[in-house]
Amino acid sequence: MSNTITTTNFNFPNQKSVYRGKVREVYNINDELLVMVATDRLSAFDVVLPKGIPYKGQILNQIATKFMELTQDIVPNWLIATPDPNVAVGHLCEPFKVEMVIRGYLSGHAAREYAAGRKQICGVAMAEGLKENDKFPEPIITPTTKADNGSHDEDISREDILAKGIVSEEDYLVLEKYTRALFQRGTEIAAQRGLILVDTKYEFGKTKDGVIVLIDEIHTPDSSRYFYAEGYAERQEKGEEQKQLSKEFVRRWLIENGFQGQEGQQIPNMTDEYIDSVSERYIELYENILGEKFVKADIDNIDQRIEKNVLDYLSSK
Repeated sequence: MSNTITTTNFNFPNQKSVYRGKVREVYNINDELLVMVATDRLSAFDVVLPKGIPYKGQILNQIATKFMELTQDIVPNWLIATPDPNVAVGHLCEPFKVEMVIRGYLSGHAAREYAAGRKQICGVAMAEGLKENDKFPEPIITPTTKADNGSHDEDISREDILAKGIVSEEDYLVLEKYTRALFQRGTEIAAQRGLILVDTKYEFGKTKDGVIVLIDEIHTPDSSRYFYAEGYAERQEKGEEQKQLSKEFVRRWLIENGFQGQEGQQIPNMTDEYIDSVSERYIELYENILGEKFVKADIDNIDQRIEKNVLDYLSSK
C-alpha cells in the first residue's frame, strides 16, 4: 500500500501555513489561495484509520469538483481550479464553525438516536412511527459543531447556534437556504443515476469580500449517504437493509469488530485484502454517483506528481 498519500510536507512559494484535517491538508498561499490536497486517509467515528486507501483522495476530489460545477448556478463556491486529480485550489475563506447536515431519511446517526428513544435531534422533532430508512415528510437540518482535530463533532440546535453567537441569524438563514437548495439539486441528480440522496453535510465559509460560499466537499461518499432507488420500497416493506453507497460499510465493519471511536477501543487490523476491497468500493461509488468510468491516475510517485502539478499551476498565476 505504498502507492497512497497519507500525509504531505510540501513547501509551496508564498506558503503561509498548513492545516491538516481528518482527510484533507490545506495550504494557505499568501493569504489569497488555498491548495487543498485530498489524501488517501480514511476516517470514521472521527478517528483517522492507520492505513490509506488507494485512489480514495482522487475519488473524493473529482466527485466534489464535479458537484461544485453542477451546483454553482444556485450556490457560489470557493473552487478556482483542479491542477491535479487529488488537488483543488480555491479562494481563502473563513469557515463557519458549524457543519450543515441535512437528512431526507431516518438513517445513520439519526436512526441510532431514534432507536434509543430520542425522537428529537438538534432540536428538530422526528415524526412518530418511523422505522429505519423511512423517508421523512420533509428533509430536516441537523447541524453539528465543527470539531477541532481529534475531537468529536457534536449535535447542536439552530437555537443554540444563534444564542451562542456561533453564526449570526442573518448568515444562518443563508446557510439554511443554501443547504436546502443544494440538497434538492443533489436529490435530482441522484435520481437521474438511479440513486436516492439520503443525507449529506455541507460546509460554508466567507470570502474576504464577505460572500458566503460552499467550501470543502459536496455529495461525496464521505460526506453523503446514497441508496439504490431500485428495490428501495420493497426492501422497506420487508424490513430488509437498504443497498447503499456510502462510507457506512466501513463504519459497519468497525462496529462488527468492536470499534466505535470510544476510549479504550482498538482499531481492528486492516489487511491488504480489506484495504483493496475498500478501494474497489470507492471506485464503485464514484462510477455510480457520477455515471462515468473512473480513470486511475498514475500513483507510482504520487507526492512528486502532486507537487509538480501544483507548482506548475502556481507559477502560471
